[in-house]
This record gives sequence, structure tokens and C-alpha cells, in this order.
Amino acid sequence: MIQRIRTLATGDGLRAKTLRGTALTITHFGFANAMRLGSNLILTRLLFPEAFGLMALVQVVLNGLQLFSDFGLRASVVQSPRGDDPAFLNTGWVIQIGRGILLFMASWALAAPAAQLYDAPMLALLMPVAGIGAIIAGFNSTKVMTANRHLQLGRLTVLELTSQAAGIIAMIALAMIWPSVWSLVIGGILGSIVKMALSHVLLPGPINRFEWEAKAARNLFSFGKFIFISTMAGFLLNNADRAILGKYITLTELSVYTIAFFLASVPMLLHQNIVTNVFFPLYGRKPPQDSPQNRQQLSRLRFAVSAGLFTLSFALAAGGVLIIDTLYDPRYALAGPILILLSLSRLPELLIGSYGHLALAAGKSGEFATFVVASAVVRTAVLLIAIAQFGLTGGVLATGISAALMYLPTLWLARRYHGWDPLHDLTFAALGGIGALMVLGWHHAALAPLWAVF
Repeated sequence: MIQRIRTLATGDGLRAKTLRGTALTITHFGFANAMRLGSNLILTRLLFPEAFGLMALVQVVLNGLQLFSDFGLRASVVQSPRGDDPAFLNTGWVIQIGRGILLFMASWALAAPAAQLYDAPMLALLMPVAGIGAIIAGFNSTKVMTANRHLQLGRLTVLELTSQAAGIIAMIALAMIWPSVWSLVIGGILGSIVKMALSHVLLPGPINRFEWEAKAARNLFSFGKFIFISTMAGFLLNNADRAILGKYITLTELSVYTIAFFLASVPMLLHQNIVTNVFFPLYGRKPPQDSPQNRQQLSRLRFAVSAGLFTLSFALAAGGVLIIDTLYDPRYALAGPILILLSLSRLPELLIGSYGHLALAAGKSGEFATFVVASAVVRTAVLLIAIAQFGLTGGVLATGISAALMYLPTLWLARRYHGWDPLHDLTFAALGGIGALMVLGWHHAALAPLWAVF
């Protein structure tokens, strides 16, 4: 037994790497979000709510730029047979640098229109400065991608946590002497500098240099053109709620929603990290269509992940009001009811979220893009209708409605690659429905302000 544990902890086998990768992803995510929560609690006491509303809008626009210019370099390195070839990696690094410069220029170009759209003049100044982070990130080493390719997540975890901690410390220190939204922007830039430096010195592998191979560039752009489409759609999936709500509610209300969103998104963000760092490489190395044993191994992992994440979601929903009232001052009280509904609304996403990368792992980036675009269209349409009819409450509920509507297309994709797990889906759909009804009944009085729109 001891020898088996030692093998899993230090072995080079795929099962050992998968288990270590899952454990490290969860550990990284836990520490990262603990630091985010701690910094959020400190900064909400040092800054006014409007500062967080402004920063939420800055992040929405910059995230949109990041996603709208993503050519899937990381996915290409993980999936490509040339993923360890220095010429391939160096060409990708040059593309990544060029992309960072273009993002910085775009942040300048969009600053004034965004300020006018959201009636927030400060955005015209904040966005160009925040865009400097895109240039810095462009120089991140491709060793980050190769480490992910081989499920070597130990040093990646150290890198991410160290750079995040540096950014948080800078934000808090600046906010103490300069209580302004600028402390958040400049602290984020300093964190990006630390991450870029560590990516070159902390991770093993050859040092990047300026090199251009035409064949590698063609391969990257050929695979990445569909990733480009899917990440544009991914922006709508992950940011459309705040982008649309920012037009209809005040900055103070947006800051309250953002706090609830941050907490409610913890299970989904953890799930996305596990899918990206564990399921995606595993789909490529042990495709479910190859053997019943592969499907069984994936099913066991999926059951374990869903059990943990559903439990976490119900804990956040059941304790929503208590969590907010304990951690934040009365200005943020409405975040409690919002946290309850958001946590429950994201359960359908947890149910189906591990299936989408089946096509990408098989090299079918076009099918993956089609699936993500369909999801984004449904999500955006539901959000627009729900917010127009029911305001903030509609925006909160739209995520769950749109994910439920996407189950049948997801089922088609999963069956196409022999990856559908009906027992998993039925089990957690039933548990999710029963648990949601219990939480809603328990908190019916606290939710009254949100139900008043109906």
C-alpha cells in the first residue's frame, strides 16, 4: 500500500500524472482563490464600491480583447506532435509577443468608446494603462505550455501563486497610501511582470529566442483559426453577464454583483481548470473511443470531480447570506441572495462542462468552435431577454437556463466521441434538482428582493 502511494506520488505513469495533476490543480485553485478572497476583503474596506465596478468593466473589456485575439497557442502546443520542438515553440512565442502588442494598441483604441458606452469617463484613462499587462504577458515563456502538455503542474502552481501573491501585495500596499482604482490597475501590472520573469527562470526547458519557421506558423494558425472563433464565443460565455449588466445597472450594483459572482464562480472556475489541465490532456492520451477501459477511467474521474464541485456549490448556496454578512459590510448585503441564486444557476454547467474538449483533444478544433459558438449564442440570447424582462434577477438566472438548453447539443458531441456518461448525468441532475429545491425553500425570505421582479 505504501509503495502504491509512493508510485502515485512520484511515478511517471499516466495515472500517477493524472492524479497528481488533479491534486495540484485543486491545491493551486484553493490557494489562489483564498488569496483573492482575502485581498477582496481587505480592498473592499480600503476602497469605495465604485472602484470595483470600474475594475469589473476594465476586466470585461480586456478579457474580451484577450479572447478575441486568441489563436490557441496553448491548445496547439498541448495537442500538436511538435509540441516539444524548439522551432515550433519559438515561432509560437513570436506570435504571442505580436499579439500582446496588438492587444495593447486595441486597449487604447477602445478606451474612449467604452467610457462612452458605460458612461464612465475614468475608463478612458484606466484601459490603456491596464493594457500594458498584455504586452508583458506576451513575453511569457512557452515553457508554461510545455509543462501543461506533460501534466508537470508542480512548478506551474508555484509560478501562478507567487505572481498572484505579488500582485495582491502590491494592490493592498498601493491602496493603503493611494485609495483609488489605480491601485488595482498598477498592482495587476506588477503581478504580470513577476509572472513573466518566473516563467523564464523557474520552469525547466530551453530558453525562448526570436525564431520564425513558416511551416510552424502555418500549423499554429491552421489549428488556431477555429480556436480564435471559439474563444471569441468564450468571451460571451464568461463575461456577457457583466458586459450587459454594466449597461443597465449602477457601478455600485455592479460591484455587489461582481462580489457574488466571484464567490459563486469558484466551483465552475475550478472545474474549468481541471478540464483544461487534466481532462483535456487525458482525452488526447486515452481517447474514450479507443476502449471501454478509457471510458471507465474518465467516468471515475468525472464522478469524483462532480461530487466535490456539487458539494461546494450547495455549501455556497446554503450559506450565501451568512457568508456575505460575515465577510462584508452592509453595503454589500444584496450579494448574499445573489450568491444563492448564482450558485444554483451554475449547476447545469458543472454537469456538462467536461464534454466540450472531446472534439478539441481529437484535433477537431472546427467542431469545438462550432459547439462553443452555439453555446455563446444561446447564452447571450437568454441573457438579453432575461435582463430586458427581469433586470438583475434575470441576469442571475440566465446562466442556468442557457446551460440546460445546451444539454442536447452537448449530448450529441459527447456521443460522437463515445464520451457520454449517462449515469453521471442522471445522478447529478437528480441530486442538483433536489438540492436546489431544498436551498430555495430554506432561503425563501432572503430571496424575496430578487423575486419581486416577477
